[in-house]
Amino acid sequence: MLSLRALLLCGLVATGLGFSPFPTPAAFHHHSSTALNMATEVKVGDALPSVVLKEGQADYGKPKDVDLSELVRGKKVAIFAVPGAFTPGCSKSHLPSFIAAQEELKAKGVELTICIATNDAYVMEAWGRTSGGADAGIVFLSDADAELSRALGLAIEGDVMVRTKRFSLIADDGKVTHYFSSAKESSDTWAPNVLAAL
Repeated sequence: MLSLRALLLCGLVATGLGFSPFPTPAAFHHHSSTALNMATEVKVGDALPSVVLKEGQADYGKPKDVDLSELVRGKKVAIFAVPGAFTPGCSKSHLPSFIAAQEELKAKGVELTICIATNDAYVMEAWGRTSGGADAGIVFLSDADAELSRALGLAIEGDVMVRTKRFSLIADDGKVTHYFSSAKESSDTWAPNVLAAL
């Protein structure tokens, strides 16, 4: 009985070290990519960064690596990002606006529409499939490490999860030709506003 109490006490002491009021070296390295956090917000004329995103596959298949610069090379594309898949504003307004606008975007020369969020690739695949977005031809990509969001200066840093600020842009052969920020109104990033500018 004594050895069991001693074992429990040792376990509590060891566990208690995790809650020590004294900072550990790891506490000073909350974000490993601090330099990326300080990127300036994307603007017209910028080149899209070369980052690898993930595309979820049907039936829980292994997500596929997608090099963004390769995907958009030689194409006119619309890219829109949302703070979170399956969230109300994103599911009721932003995404549906791009689903409904696919034919009009194509008529304006947009060859590919890409939806990005920091949710994992499985969540993005499920959102694309259940929303009708994938059937409409929209490609859903995961920026789970927020590498793209940070490089564009559009990351919303958080303790649990980094999210992406809502935005839309048009890029031609990897160069941003139109940028739509949600700083004033979320609707500024919806497809009707994008179409009006093309």
